[in-house]
Amino acid sequence: MKKSYYIPNILFLLFLLLTSCAEEFNQASVLNSTPPGQVSNVRVENLPGSAKITYSLPKDQDLLYVKAVYTLASGREMEVKSSYYNNSLTVEGFADEKPYVISLYSVNRSEVSSEAVDVTIEPLENPIWETFRSLEAIAAFGGIRITAENDNEKDVTIMVMKDSLGEWVPSLDNIYTSAKQISRTIRGLDTIPQEFAITVRDKYLNYTDTLVTTITPLYETVLPKSRYSAVVLPTDVGQGYTSTGLAKMWDGDIFYWPNISMTDASVTNAQWVTFDTGVLAKMSRIVIWDYPEYTNSGRIYYYGGNLRFFEVWGSNNPPADGSWDNWHLLGSFESVKSSGLPVGEQSDEDYQLAYSGLSYDFDVAASKARYLRIKSIRNWAGSTFMAISEVQVYGDPR
Repeated sequence: MKKSYYIPNILFLLFLLLTSCAEEFNQASVLNSTPPGQVSNVRVENLPGSAKITYSLPKDQDLLYVKAVYTLASGREMEVKSSYYNNSLTVEGFADEKPYVISLYSVNRSEVSSEAVDVTIEPLENPIWETFRSLEAIAAFGGIRITAENDNEKDVTIMVMKDSLGEWVPSLDNIYTSAKQISRTIRGLDTIPQEFAITVRDKYLNYTDTLVTTITPLYETVLPKSRYSAVVLPTDVGQGYTSTGLAKMWDGDIFYWPNISMTDASVTNAQWVTFDTGVLAKMSRIVIWDYPEYTNSGRIYYYGGNLRFFEVWGSNNPPADGSWDNWHLLGSFESVKSSGLPVGEQSDEDYQLAYSGLSYDFDVAASKARYLRIKSIRNWAGSTFMAISEVQVYGDPR
């Protein structure tokens, strides 16, 4: 009886002690109404569309952060915070190269701010203008191809608009990317002359001028997989597993093992495989779904046997001895990871692009072909074996 009566009393006393301490802590945390000192020794480094501001922190023991308050040309009010562990912050979103006043405040743990320290910045040209000047739009099979440079690797949106009753409307998919080299094809367009308006914006809704151009997309259609068949020639590489197979590149499964083609990893020099599309056509492009390898970080593209440097060749009459006679080059390609992250790491953009299938355009001047040969020069593992989940070929069989 004593034991069961004694424990609740101890717990009750402990509860009272903790409650008292919590009340004292809460009172202490809201009592400091004295503004902290101001930042000092402020220095500015003007950057493209932004500026880095460095400063010396005040000596206040309860300093929590420094914040910058400013207004963009659009009228949008901005606030950037930086912890007391840092002595700098970056302000961004500026559309033009003109002076902007930035107000810096020290803030303590009671959310009491110091008097403002105003500093003037003059940001350099916004990176969207470099992207706009490098912008090119050309005809592609089934659409238009957009290329541009983004050396600062900033988040940009390339808007492609079409004319509708005298007004430009964003009827096509926008291109959202932070890739250094931008190359994207917008498809599903009729093969008639069409006028397009293309502009670049950043995440702060700053816009460039507009490029207006007339383009006639090239005709293409899907070459049905039901007509594809595996071809094994004497110089072709074999499979690395009995459970995989060349014909599994057109079985409709883009994701799961062993429904892939996985070639022999013991062959370390350039290797190739051959297949028949079943129709003579002006080949326009091939879409390749790489196999997402299983890793501790989940399913990873741009990894292992995924193609990195490779070629695609076409023929209408491949020699039975497996030689390269009667073959012509349709294209030499490099699979580029948009994020530029190291092997084994990928951004969401990297993943989504690979999951949707990586599209490679063929030389528009190349002759018609029926048979295709994929030649691996180097994969992402630094070897040459190929791990391909699925392929889809497009062209003009007329």
